[in-house]
Amino acid sequence: MNDIVISVRELSKRFGNFTAVDRISFDVYRGEIFGFLGANGAGKTTAMRMLCGLSYPTSGKGSVAGYDIMHEGEQIKRHIGYMSQRFSLYNDLTVWENMRLFAGIYGLNKSQTEQQATELLERLNFSSERNTLVGSLPLGWKQKLSFAIATIHRPEVVFLDEPTGGVDPITRRQFWEMIYEAAESGTTIFVTTHYMDEAEYCTRVSIMVDGKVQALDTPTRLKQQFATESMDEVFRILARGAQRGE
Repeated sequence: MNDIVISVRELSKRFGNFTAVDRISFDVYRGEIFGFLGANGAGKTTAMRMLCGLSYPTSGKGSVAGYDIMHEGEQIKRHIGYMSQRFSLYNDLTVWENMRLFAGIYGLNKSQTEQQATELLERLNFSSERNTLVGSLPLGWKQKLSFAIATIHRPEVVFLDEPTGGVDPITRRQFWEMIYEAAESGTTIFVTTHYMDEAEYCTRVSIMVDGKVQALDTPTRLKQQFATESMDEVFRILARGAQRGE
């Protein structure tokens, strides 16, 4: 696991006199599940937007899938997958129509779309739901479909922005099984979550406080470092020092 897929050095984002992200540096490796944690207002969403090519840094540098975040934002968007808590699916389109739409956005041609979408539907056991309106699907099914669509173009990196919010524990566990499967195939997973038990599932975890990365290591080492038994306790210890709120 030596291939660096995301590299960040002294990355900062300021809005007027407010520094949302303050000189953060880290690397993320191929096939890694990288947890990016922080309380509301810590700066993690701003940092993720820069990595996804949606916002330009004020200073510092970084690359995602080999593309420079300052100058190659459009290339980054084509080589990553993205899924948010809102799933980004269109409820008034069928399962197949959603897959075809997003495949086109990611640059797949008609034959590639047909092949990839068919494979994903079979893997999810969704083939019978091909012509079902997404709005009529259970929440857990929507979640799995959204993740599948985020990987339809076989991206090197998938960004998951609190993807399991609002779903039951069983569905969350099933979703994490999909994440493990993707990581084992070499896809890098960059995930934010409010559930500290999910932090335990990550290869490494970064915790932001007031725009800075205050801790970065494996869950096991972080728990040893802070002499705690859970990532929730690690998070609480670091969050206590926060100066700014939501």
